[in-house]
Amino acid sequence: MSDILTSPRPSRFGRAVGFRLAGIGSYVPPQVVTNADLARLGCDPQWIVERSGIHERRHAPPEMATSDLAAAAGRAAIAHAGVETGDVDLLVLGTFTPDMCIPSAACIVQEKLGLDAPAMDVTAACAGFAYALVTAAQFVATGSSRLALVVGADTNSRVVDPDDIKTWPLFGDGAGAVLLEPVEPEPSGRERGLLSFSLGSDGRGAGMLACPMSGSWQPITAEGAGRGDQFLKMDGRAVFKWAIRLAEENIRQVVERSGVPLEAIDLFVLHQANARIIEGARTALGIDADRFMVNLDRYGNTSSGSIPLAMDEAWRAGRIGPGSTVVVCGFGGGLAWGSAVWRL
Repeated sequence: MSDILTSPRPSRFGRAVGFRLAGIGSYVPPQVVTNADLARLGCDPQWIVERSGIHERRHAPPEMATSDLAAAAGRAAIAHAGVETGDVDLLVLGTFTPDMCIPSAACIVQEKLGLDAPAMDVTAACAGFAYALVTAAQFVATGSSRLALVVGADTNSRVVDPDDIKTWPLFGDGAGAVLLEPVEPEPSGRERGLLSFSLGSDGRGAGMLACPMSGSWQPITAEGAGRGDQFLKMDGRAVFKWAIRLAEENIRQVVERSGVPLEAIDLFVLHQANARIIEGARTALGIDADRFMVNLDRYGNTSSGSIPLAMDEAWRAGRIGPGSTVVVCGFGGGLAWGSAVWRL
């Protein structure tokens, strides 16, 4: 952990412009799980709030999978854009909780939405939406896609141990989606799209956030399931320290490369992992609280779904709209991170 903090891996930077946000939507399961509902774990509801800022979260019912969350968010984004499903020519889904190993969750979503488009999963844990956004942006910016659907969705309640007092209260289920379409520069030359983006990873921290028994390295066994190896394991303290430093540093880097002054950013939308991480980054950046979007108090950590879910809520509340400049920053297991200065 000390190596990760003292000698962090560098980020890679780029830009992808010439597109706008054409539609946005989100979906969360109807079941609300409050802190009081977790009393069986021995958690004091206020202790959860003080530790994370979370008051409640959503859990998907047994018959609902990640593809259902993603498809619902995608439908909402398509409806908001007022386009036909046949116009969508690319689907990129950020998730680390697919319905199954094969096929990809994106292919299942493609069928549920009736899209005639290639579909792929991008797996980067809580940075999944940022990675999916940058991936789709390349297709649109180069003319390879005319209308790309980008979704972030995770059903965390299926991969977190319900008896883990330190982890179970932090996570929820949810999804968000955006549609990207090409746009010509404004007469003033003002560009839209990702004015600057950053992607990075540091596998030295792979064990800090992992589901050990979930792939080819450790196939599922009865013995392993008895130990709970199929569930997410997290070194919460180490991840917390890394995330605060990473978010503040990476945001400064992408903003500097974008050419947009920090004070000209309309809204900062960080991955909704923990209120203390967001507050730590905000304080380090010296930004007023009203320029940060926070909704984890009602949804918890929805992993890949958190950034687009928060953006949809901000859009509907009138905090952002066409032409707004937003900073997004995702970070988590991998370790992986992605940030962007995004002019909508």
